[in-house]
Amino acid sequence: MAKTIKIISTILAIVFIGLFIPNFFYENDVLLSITITVGVFAYHFIMRLTVGYTINALLKNKVDYNAWWFKSRAFEAKFYDFIKVKRWKKHLPTFAPDTFDVKKHSLEEIASATCQSEIVHEVIIVLSYLPILLYIPFGTLGVFIATSFFASLIDLVFVILQRYNRPRLLKLIARQNRNSINSI
Repeated sequence: MAKTIKIISTILAIVFIGLFIPNFFYENDVLLSITITVGVFAYHFIMRLTVGYTINALLKNKVDYNAWWFKSRAFEAKFYDFIKVKRWKKHLPTFAPDTFDVKKHSLEEIASATCQSEIVHEVIIVLSYLPILLYIPFGTLGVFIATSFFASLIDLVFVILQRYNRPRLLKLIARQNRNSINSI
């Protein structure tokens, strides 16, 4: 998945630059619209990579999964049942599957990784709205709001996934700790 996103980001950046330059020489609304569209897509892909790698470099999957921000709220379990997370979660891609591999990492490391992943997607949700500022020079506020909103929804799905999975991981960690105490 990581390789695919990097390739798409590179292609979008190259296409954007290729489209951007002619806009200085030709006044064409269609060309400008295509350039803006490709530029916004490039922004979303490149921003996601940048945020993910930056947060990974800063936190290195060493997030305290017991911190208050990551605690499940009372309404969450019912909400996740209502939206049927269990049914669709297996169809979502994972950027770095090795990060969540129980053969390579302890349950505690995986729980920390879910927290870091949640942070990444929450930051991306906020930054998804930055293209709305393009309304100032280009107009069409509704288009920028709509694309930002739908892009943020994609990351909200991944926040939900991390918050859905974490309580299950914490139960496994607690069970593992009880078993290790009982075996002494």
